[in-house]
Amino acid sequence: MKQYNSTRIGFGGFAASLLASVAFAPPAVAQDFTDMTVEYVIPFSESGGSAAWANFYAPLMSEALPGNPTVVVRYRPGAGSTEGANWFQNNQDTTNGTLVFGTSGSTQFPYLLGDPRVRYEYDDWKVVLASGTGGVVYLPPDLAEMFDGDFDALQGESFLYGSQGATSLDLVPLLSFKMLGLQVDPVFGIEGRGDGRLMFERGEANIDYQTTPAYLANVTPLVDQGIAVPVFTFGALDDEGNIGRDPTFPDLPSFKEVCEATEGCETEGLAWDAWKAFFVSGFAAQKMIYLPGGTPQEIIDAYTAAFEEIKARPDFAEISEETLGIYSQATGQAAIRASDQATTITDEAKQYVLDWLEEDYAVTF
Repeated sequence: MKQYNSTRIGFGGFAASLLASVAFAPPAVAQDFTDMTVEYVIPFSESGGSAAWANFYAPLMSEALPGNPTVVVRYRPGAGSTEGANWFQNNQDTTNGTLVFGTSGSTQFPYLLGDPRVRYEYDDWKVVLASGTGGVVYLPPDLAEMFDGDFDALQGESFLYGSQGATSLDLVPLLSFKMLGLQVDPVFGIEGRGDGRLMFERGEANIDYQTTPAYLANVTPLVDQGIAVPVFTFGALDDEGNIGRDPTFPDLPSFKEVCEATEGCETEGLAWDAWKAFFVSGFAAQKMIYLPGGTPQEIIDAYTAAFEEIKARPDFAEISEETLGIYSQATGQAAIRASDQATTITDEAKQYVLDWLEEDYAVTF
């Protein structure tokens, strides 16, 4: 696991690497996947944002990879996604390009925190795509009426939140809720964010968040029906590493704006630094596609060329907006840099979060 002793992470360089247009010209490849089946494994259930992301890319990969293989999405949920990641680590001998693995922030976070369930090592894998994304927090209408840009009037309310676990991607919203002074009781144990949404729909939870793909696909209808009201996004990074509004939801305030407006919430200091570090790992480079580490370079090049071809489609912006939102899809060296940043943490940020997890949720490693 990679750690830095400095108190800062190079957010600006990372954001630039994701948002800049990267010129990449892979060498010609003779790889051919004709009559082959590629298993695209994700460590989540079929109801969440990772499933929407994987099922968006799978048919496009089939079209773009040489030989047009069948690409099938497989689901291996469990243990906050660590079960599926451990499985992939143990299947590194599948090096013919027929196995790819899709991670999420819920996979990165346990790795960063030293979770004992982690038996996987990102440095052993070969990244071919890094997808940025966003997240939206929403409330039922009665509570949303009390939100006017800050959470001051909601700090005395009791909230229930369906969670995959304190060290999953839910770390970012849970830390957000704490910084905002909200009284949120998480119900741990759900297998995917889609299950958290279902709890909200059934009235078993009264606060929830979904990543952009799942929000656009599954929560927008709830908003249209008056069941859910979005209140803020986690935001997006600009080229200088500053957090601004999410480009997919420009009319919603970012967490930074809401924090600045809410009594007791501060956008500087150790809590903010820790939140921002996990935001980068969980959202700015949240979802990545990896091949096993021993995969030959010509197969890695074939996948890189395929994703470059997908991004270059004239209709890519149109077909991807509903599922992916307006975020960077990094390949080549940009994807490698994104993977490195998303799996690296400062000692100070790590310790702050470890102390908070132990104090609030009795989670220790």
